[in-house]
Amino acid sequence: MKLQIDKKEFGLMIEHDQVKKRIRLIGTQINVSYEKQVPVFIGVLNGCFLFMADLMKEIDIAAETCFIKLASYQGDQQQGEIKEIIGLCVDIKDRDVIIVEDIIDTGNTLHYLLEKIKEHKPASVAICSLLLKPAKLQHTFPNLAFVGFEIPDEFVVGYGMDYNGLGRNLKDIYKACD
Repeated sequence: MKLQIDKKEFGLMIEHDQVKKRIRLIGTQINVSYEKQVPVFIGVLNGCFLFMADLMKEIDIAAETCFIKLASYQGDQQQGEIKEIIGLCVDIKDRDVIIVEDIIDTGNTLHYLLEKIKEHKPASVAICSLLLKPAKLQHTFPNLAFVGFEIPDEFVVGYGMDYNGLGRNLKDIYKACD
């Protein structure tokens, strides 16, 4: 199945049923890993909103949620500068933190965020990302604990991810066609 978004063509990459199954598994892993803790889930907007909403439905342990907003993309190109648009809204000192990302490609935004979070002295920080592009990573993240899917270095849209602000509402994940 192909679709067009803002004059760019996309083809189906990951169906929603696969996404749901993977999120259930990640939720189970987090419930076991944090059984006796009360973690703070920090969602990185805008892309994480569908993933985090579905993930939180699978979390059975006590937990708090918070959102931040960083910007590093324009269209389908990642820009060098990272802008903090909405900051941290909860005290995370001595707390277990789980950062929830929609996608990690170069890792520049995540690296920036981790440096900011470390300043607040959390007890621990784990990273949970729906998608990971290992071939594009420019940083190592030893605390990358939960990954939904590893994908090739392709531009994707859907399930919270956008192209020029469009396509976030698609339930499946699509890749750009050449």
